Amino acid sequence: MTYDRLVCANCAAPVSEGRCPVCRANRERLQQDNFFAGLNPMALIALLAVLVAAVALLAHQSA
Repeated sequence: MTYDRLVCANCAAPVSEGRCPVCRANRERLQQDNFFAGLNPMALIALLAVLVAAVALLAHQSA
């Protein structure tokens, strides 16, 4: 999940803005926990498409 759409329960601001200590702590945790947290959904879809194409190419070559 990307943190740019999350809303803080403490200050009701977007977590990506980091207005309060809770926002900043959660933003840091999300950035450190997952490599894909910083990628937008379109980049993830493009990465998935490249991986599927690579698997299809390998399957075609080995057949």
